[in-house]
Amino acid sequence: MTSARDAIVIGSGHNGLVAAAYLARAGLSVDVLERNAVAGGAVASEELTQPGFLHDTFSAWHPLFKLSAAHAELGSELAERGLAYAETPEETTANVLPDGRAVIAYRDPARTAEGLDPRDRATYMAEIEAFGATIGTVGQIFGSELFSPTAAKLAWQLSRALGRRRLRAFTADVLSSAQAWFETRFKGPEVGELYAPWALHTGLSPDAAGSGFQALAIAGSLHAVGLPVVSGGSINFVRAFERLIGDRGGRVRTGVEAERIVTRAGAAVAVVAGGEQTPALRAVIANTTPTQLYGRLLGAGDAPAAAIEQGRRFRYSPRAGMQIHVALAAPLRWRDSRLDRVPIVHLSGGVHSVTLACAQAAAGLLPADPTIVVGQPSIVDASRAPEGRAVLWIQLQQVPYAPRGDAAGEIDVGDGSWDEALTQAFTERVLARLAPHVENWPEVRLATAALSPVEIERRNPNLVRGDIYSGDCELGQSYLWRPLPGYGSHLTPVGRLYHCGASTHPGPGLNAASGRIVGLAASAAPSRASRALGRVRARR
Repeated sequence: MTSARDAIVIGSGHNGLVAAAYLARAGLSVDVLERNAVAGGAVASEELTQPGFLHDTFSAWHPLFKLSAAHAELGSELAERGLAYAETPEETTANVLPDGRAVIAYRDPARTAEGLDPRDRATYMAEIEAFGATIGTVGQIFGSELFSPTAAKLAWQLSRALGRRRLRAFTADVLSSAQAWFETRFKGPEVGELYAPWALHTGLSPDAAGSGFQALAIAGSLHAVGLPVVSGGSINFVRAFERLIGDRGGRVRTGVEAERIVTRAGAAVAVVAGGEQTPALRAVIANTTPTQLYGRLLGAGDAPAAAIEQGRRFRYSPRAGMQIHVALAAPLRWRDSRLDRVPIVHLSGGVHSVTLACAQAAAGLLPADPTIVVGQPSIVDASRAPEGRAVLWIQLQQVPYAPRGDAAGEIDVGDGSWDEALTQAFTERVLARLAPHVENWPEVRLATAALSPVEIERRNPNLVRGDIYSGDCELGQSYLWRPLPGYGSHLTPVGRLYHCGASTHPGPGLNAASGRIVGLAASAAPSRASRALGRVRARR
């Protein structure tokens, strides 16, 4: 038995760190337990290829955090502890089609509109303006516990501002697909070509319900803050949080895996980790998947049978992710020179190409024409590589976890295991797609490190089956139904036990929302927390 702490956070992903920061700032003693040797979860930086080349292993781009309430409230303290952002140039993102034509977005929406079909320019500006008029309130709703008086009040304010008819139309838009947004609003193909790949960054395909609002939200955020990266690598984000937590008396303990949450009289009272039991006087916070929380950390008698069963049924995406990191002898020199300054370039054939690749991956096939996310962090932060050199951050979001075949009929997938041969073969397919569009490829390629879906899962147990969004983001497992259909809240059915992370509302992305919700709730006066828990349990 070790000395008691007010709160214990299991998992040091960014939401766990955010929750711990709020608890520590409130004067509470808090431990963060991380099984890996380095804190941060999916926020990590490593020299994966060659010495001097710093790669953000998983996530890399921080527009959502820059726009978050957590950044507004903690940003100055984090800056004092070393967090600094390298800001995006005027260009933000682009999509390059197979014929070499590129559609580019800029921080300025009017300049972005200039590159669209003339019939769509006014419509695009109107869509961005309408989004801006509601996003303040909508953002607050997404950053609140949905089962709460605060969310109800915000929803009422939104309904009053929009009026009945506009509210019904707005709700329909929130539930519609990105493909529907493109096809019903715009006459030319450019908006769909530009933003269809971005639907994947929300864990959805362009034809999935809910992806339309998500794609519009991404467009709005890119115009608002661009694609900032952490100066010197994302690891400096983690270190700033570690310092903030430590300066307020908290601890981030690495190399310590939580084994079990101890309950008594229906409430979490301690955590067993590394063979030692640490009492938690006020709260235990699980920054984990429901699979881990209800299948490993809690025993059969620790939570309602319905919650354990729903946790067992929690669904992961049928499409896994993959990362490819490349050290370059020089920055890419694109045939369309405008792309030399674009932080994220997608290579895709547009809406139907993205949707087809999603379907192929979901069916267990290596996509013949995968949507490729080509990140160029060195454009924003030159410190990522030696002078005159660069790094590439390439992400695939349409990869089967256990391939049954190859949609192109070219790669032998063997028994479906991501062994070295399969990983290398698919990596070469992806990298070969650069050649028609980049003048100095492949001669600038120095070294490559590829992380298959299996390797991603091995590195982070929250990324089950290589699902980089920690749970399927389809409509039936989002909003009121995330993480579980009967327990869609950060307050679990176990007293004093909270749940945060990408598997909980508002879902994946470096938005810090669930960590903030939980950190504020757990640091409230015990009587307030008890009343809130009582209200939630009463509804259940």
